[in-house]
Amino acid sequence: MSDRTASASSPQEPQRDTRNESAASPSLARRPQTGRVLAGSAEEKRLHEIWETPPGWRGWLSSVDHKTIGLRYLVTAFVFLLMGGVEALIMRIQLARPNATILTPEQYNQLFTMHGVTMIFLYALPVLSGFSNYLWPLILGARDMAFPRLNALSYWVFLFAGIFLYASFPTGQAPDAGWFNYAPLSGLEYSTGPNIDVYALGMVLLGISTTVGSMNFVVTLLRMRAPGMSLDRMPVLVWGTLTASGGNLLAVPSVSLAFLLLWMDRRIGTHFFDVLNGGRPLLWQHLFWIFAHPWVYAVVLPAMGIVSDALPVFCRRPLVGYGPVALSTVATMVIGFVVWIHHMFATGIPALALSFFGAASMVIAIPSAVATFAWIATIWTGRPVFRVPFFYFAGFVLLFVIGGVSGVMTAAVPFDWQLTDTYFVVAHLHYVLLGINVFPVIGGIYFWFPKFTGRMMNERLGKIGFWVLFVGFNVAFFPMHIAGLLGMPRRIYTYPADMGWNTVNLVTSLGSFLFAVGVLIFLVDLLVSLKNGQPAGNNPWDAPTLEWSTSSPPPPYNFAVVPTLASRHPLWEGRTDEPGVSIQTRSRLDEGYMLANGREALGTTALEALPDVILKMPGDSYAPFWLAVFATLVFAGLAVGAWIVSGAMLAGCALSIIAWLWPERALIQREPSAVHDAGA
Repeated sequence: MSDRTASASSPQEPQRDTRNESAASPSLARRPQTGRVLAGSAEEKRLHEIWETPPGWRGWLSSVDHKTIGLRYLVTAFVFLLMGGVEALIMRIQLARPNATILTPEQYNQLFTMHGVTMIFLYALPVLSGFSNYLWPLILGARDMAFPRLNALSYWVFLFAGIFLYASFPTGQAPDAGWFNYAPLSGLEYSTGPNIDVYALGMVLLGISTTVGSMNFVVTLLRMRAPGMSLDRMPVLVWGTLTASGGNLLAVPSVSLAFLLLWMDRRIGTHFFDVLNGGRPLLWQHLFWIFAHPWVYAVVLPAMGIVSDALPVFCRRPLVGYGPVALSTVATMVIGFVVWIHHMFATGIPALALSFFGAASMVIAIPSAVATFAWIATIWTGRPVFRVPFFYFAGFVLLFVIGGVSGVMTAAVPFDWQLTDTYFVVAHLHYVLLGINVFPVIGGIYFWFPKFTGRMMNERLGKIGFWVLFVGFNVAFFPMHIAGLLGMPRRIYTYPADMGWNTVNLVTSLGSFLFAVGVLIFLVDLLVSLKNGQPAGNNPWDAPTLEWSTSSPPPPYNFAVVPTLASRHPLWEGRTDEPGVSIQTRSRLDEGYMLANGREALGTTALEALPDVILKMPGDSYAPFWLAVFATLVFAGLAVGAWIVSGAMLAGCALSIIAWLWPERALIQREPSAVHDAGA
């Protein structure tokens, strides 16, 4: 039951960096260091007035509250999940029997492409961004994200990018070259319509959302942690999202460049991927997969963080091996940047490169195994409480092992040569991107739903939904391994009756519909509980982290006073034997910096999280919404060749940025001496 760390105990009083108080943070020098805010007090009312978003459509469009943005991410991502699921079911109807003619080849290509785009880019990462947007400031003990308006912009751009990608679908001109969009098949000579242009520009637009969101997460972690939350006291969810964000900042420019070059080939007449004019089609695969493989870990590591933080709550003990798990999280992403070639083993890569990247693809199993053993050891040495979230997290561990083992198998070059572009790879992809993402996400919703809404979800219906989902998932996707071993190629819209694939395809299709029923049960439970769920209280699971110290749902300002931490599990102090934590040095959650002179947050140092500066936070603004609208219209103009429209919309972007950065008179009058502004 021990959870020992090497960190020193937190000081009894919040520390300050007095070297900068006179210049950078005069507010810190003259504020009282500690204070209490009682429920219903004048201070609490004042904080509500400062931080609460106005009701109505104006508040809906202008809100920069991280909790509102996080819930919007979750809802929007689930809408895209349902759209991608419907596309998958239509394809499975087509493939359930041989020689089916429900879809034409072109219709199947569009469904196949949009299904992949939706699930990989519009669901998998955005849904995790929703969790992190909502939970990060609460977990870190902060008032908001570092850049609230940038946070709002990331959501609006994501939403409009998804709408942009789907805009051509009703006209029958949706992207149709697969979500991987290989050149030269995506070139103008093979696809003359707007299909590929929409995909290329939509992905560049979506990359803007991902990039600004990732920047926000990194800066929030470096500067917005509660006093005492040193790096070795951060929850694993924070490590997972931080690592994914760092990976995105390095990987997204690669794919954005690839899509921009492709659009230039198609519309301006360049020849980056045109082999007849000196271009290299293989360049596309390098640029795409050096992004897409780290992206796999970007949509897995935060989900693993959810499990690492929530699973121990139901085992009634801290996570076994916190340090190795945090280190393995970072190591997974680092190694993930040197394995992209294993998607290209069959393209004629030199033998030496095959050996190097094959070995790296096997080595990456080591940090994943560290996390897996930590989860199993936590369950084994704990006292598991079999609630719905526990079932989803335990089910995830099994799916993680299956998906990981099939991935290591394809790291062997001769094995990969036999199974490349078969349904074996499709099975592995779904175990990794769907099983390892959807199960932690749904388990996380059951776990944090009380914090989101103040209500509990239905336990009995939740368990029924889990078993339907779990059985349906394995019935749907495990037979795909067999289909691949039988030689069934991926990306085909039909097949002859004498290939021996009839039974496995029928079973897969039936399992897909069973999985859809499980998703439907979950949605029914969610909607019913949203209205009629039992009141939850502030901490119904008796969880140890900071978000459970606030009311459910949390107030607009999160914490009336910024808490001070002395351990990794502030709500479990006294039950674990973390070194240095005594009655005198325990975390103080109801005393700390009381910031009520406008929208303010406490900035801390990057490593030890010592109080450093008072940050002036921006108020609600329409500017992020309008900037996202105008930016989307710029890309829409480029897609249809309306250059004048794009130019006019760039002017709209400039005006939105000016409005964004325009000084807020109220803040200047209230606090003329504050020079730090986190309002980017």
